[in-house]
Parts: sequence; structure tokens; C-alpha cells
Amino acid sequence: MRTDAQAILFVDDEAVSRQWFSRCFGDEFEIATAASVEDALTILADRGESFAALITDYRMPEQDGMKLLKVVRREHRYLVRLLVTAYAEKDVAIAAVNQGQVLRILEKPLEDEPTREALREALSLYRHQAMERALNEGRAAALRESLGFLAHELNTPLATVRGSVAAVLERHRPPEPGDPPGTVRFEGLGPKELLAALERAERRALYCQSLVATFVQSARDAYPGAAPQTVSASGLLGALLDEYPFEDRERRWVEAELRHDFRLPGRRDLLYLVMCTLTKNAILALRETPSPRLHVAVDSVAGPGQPRGFIRFIDNGPGIAPDVLARLTREPVTTRAASGGNGMGLMFCQRVMQAAGGQIRVKSILGEGTTVELMFERGVQPVDAVA
Repeated sequence: MRTDAQAILFVDDEAVSRQWFSRCFGDEFEIATAASVEDALTILADRGESFAALITDYRMPEQDGMKLLKVVRREHRYLVRLLVTAYAEKDVAIAAVNQGQVLRILEKPLEDEPTREALREALSLYRHQAMERALNEGRAAALRESLGFLAHELNTPLATVRGSVAAVLERHRPPEPGDPPGTVRFEGLGPKELLAALERAERRALYCQSLVATFVQSARDAYPGAAPQTVSASGLLGALLDEYPFEDRERRWVEAELRHDFRLPGRRDLLYLVMCTLTKNAILALRETPSPRLHVAVDSVAGPGQPRGFIRFIDNGPGIAPDVLARLTREPVTTRAASGGNGMGLMFCQRVMQAAGGQIRVKSILGEGTTVELMFERGVQPVDAVA
């Protein structure tokens, strides 16, 4: 389906009528003609995407125009359709309109100006509907990508929940004779280990709930009539620190710095998911690092031109090899394939940032650490400038 199609196919068994139509309207429109229903369907099968409208005579030998309209409606449903009839065929015209087959009925003999206006209306309608389809397809693609990103991010914590519960269940043993009522036995699992496993599962479950709740709120905010939404960088940072399911001492590795706050128009859910993904990647990299540190900084620059906002994730982990770094946000490449990584996380993040009017920049030195910078360039409002 093209949004720039503009040709008009005119179908009439009379050669004189086809010649007149091409000569009369060819100065303004791209005209193609066909002498029969069969010819018209052959042309449409060969290059149907170049046509925006079809105008056909009703009375033709072998197959009439109504039969053509029915086939076109089924096989080339985006074409705007018009029917030409004689006055005596008004019952046919009424049927065509009632069945939703056509945009307009044109009466023979065709007149220049009314026909020209009808053709303009047909092309305008085609362009409008094509743009609507393109927008809807874009929304559907964005929704599929958002759901894919959410599923990607939920997969790891849900696997942890399942693993923690499975570890507890595997060690459960039936009570032995003489045990007091209510006794539950676990082999090789003491009370501290049991509580730790349950707490780990609870933290991951709460994190999953927070992600889902964020997407639900965004769906409400996007409902027609809802006020335009904005999100602050400091709010995203605060949510990250409060809701991310850090293990054991991992939260102590993280330090936050709010230099200059800023706001962005649009959805909180995907940006929050980006920050969670980057935090997860950094934490996993730091687990084998002595004295691990993750510095998350929020900053904005007003400057003489368009304000820009930054959220930087700076860790002192093992770094990323140059060959991997070069492909990181463009291909599904991962350094954690053995532990279930699929390399899609940063690609999702880059797409979200591009949609938000920004980009991701990654710098890394092997053995020294990695810096991931979220740079926003569109719609940034430094907090001091927000009323």
C-alpha cells in the first residue's frame, strides 16, 4: 500500500470514450484506460499499487461494471471507486451506493467540470485514507515493539521468581511420623535460605508489577481527551532507585547525581524501561568487579540553541570489546548469551530514544568501565524554565 499513488484507471468498452477521457483529463491526472473488466483486472494485477482511483462504465459486454467493482473491492480494497451510468440505470446506481461499492455516481454523458471535481475528490480521499492507514500501521508497529520490549524486560525477573520458587519446592519433603501438626520440612534449606529465596522472588514480582502498572498508566494517559503528559528525568531516576529489584548489596553500588533536571513530553513507560535495562546491564557487568560502582547522573544544557537533556550511566566494570561495541545498538549482539542474553535490549532502547527525539551513545574501555549516555534533543524543558 502506497501513500503516493495518483493514477486513475478508466474502464469503458468504447474506444472513443476512452480517448476523450484521456485527452480531457490527462492535463491534470495520470490516466490509464482499459477496454473491459478483464483488461482492467490484468492492469491492476500488474501495477495496482500505482492507482488511487477506478472509474468504470456500468454497461459493458460480457461483464458489467458492477462485477468489476465487486472484484476490486475484494482484491484492491484501497482503490477509490466511481461508477458511470446512464439515467435509465438509476436502480443500478442506487444499489452501488447502498452496497458501499462507490464514492460517486457519474451520469452519462460525462461532463468536464463535474467529472474533474469527482476525480479530485477521489484522489483527496485516497490520500487521506492512505495517511490514516500509514498512521495506524505505525501505531500498531510501535505497540508491537513496546510489548516486545516489555516482554524482554519481564523475562529475566519472572525467570528469577520461577527459579526461586522451584528451588524451594525441590527441597520440600513430606512430614515425618511424630512431627507436630503444621510442620514443613525442607532438606538442605535453612530458615535464612528459605526467607532469602522468598524475598528474592517477592522483589522480582514487585518489579514486574511496577513495570506493568507503568504501562497501564501510560495507556490511560493516551486515552482520547487526556491532557498531554510530560515526564521528569528526576522522576525516572527516583522510580528506578525505588523500584528496581537490586540483589543483596547491589543498591550500595549505585550513586545518583541530579545536576540539572529536565522534563520531556510523552510516555514514561518506555523511558523507564530503558533506564531499567541499562541498570540491569551495568549491574550484571559489575558482579565480578572489585569495588563495583555505578554512577547515574541527570543533567541538562540550555545553551543558545535547543535545550538538551542527558542521563548517564557510568560504571567501573570490565568494559566492552571494541568489535562488540561497534555493533551494540545496531545488531542483536550480546556478551551474556550463556546466561540467556539475546542482545535485543539495547536495540529496543535505541529505538525508544530515537522515537523520543534522542539517541544512545556508548563509550567503553576494556578493563576500565563503560559509559552509556541517553541524550535527548527534542522537547526538552529544563526544570527552571517550566512554569
